[in-house]
Amino acid sequence: MAHYAFLNMSNIVTEVIVGKDETDGPTNWEIHYGNIREQVCKRTSYNTRGGVHYTDGAESADQSKAFRKNYAGIGYTYDHSRDAFIPPKPFNSWTLNETSCLWEAPVEYPDDGQIYTWNEDTTSWDLVAD
Repeated sequence: MAHYAFLNMSNIVTEVIVGKDETDGPTNWEIHYGNIREQVCKRTSYNTRGGVHYTDGAESADQSKAFRKNYAGIGYTYDHSRDAFIPPKPFNSWTLNETSCLWEAPVEYPDDGQIYTWNEDTTSWDLVAD
């Protein structure tokens, strides 16, 4: 089973479906599904995040299966030059990591076991009260 994302004219993902595996016959399934919908269709990997392929929640030994940087979601942008799905930018101060195609805060998330939320006004992490 494979997953496919449909793109609007601005390369924004409008829907993700489960479809045929690339190994099912000689058909190019991206073109096939795209022709049916009259939309651009791109395959996406459910197990890829940040350019890393995961199997059973752990980093896979076979990274050849990492595909298009991130699993597509509705509202994601497909970037042709990077051949990557990029999630919506969560805050103006965050920057795109060119390797993972994920957004990163200007300040690293604290590594003290507590829960924080991003404060865009102060561009810092605020501790979430219990």
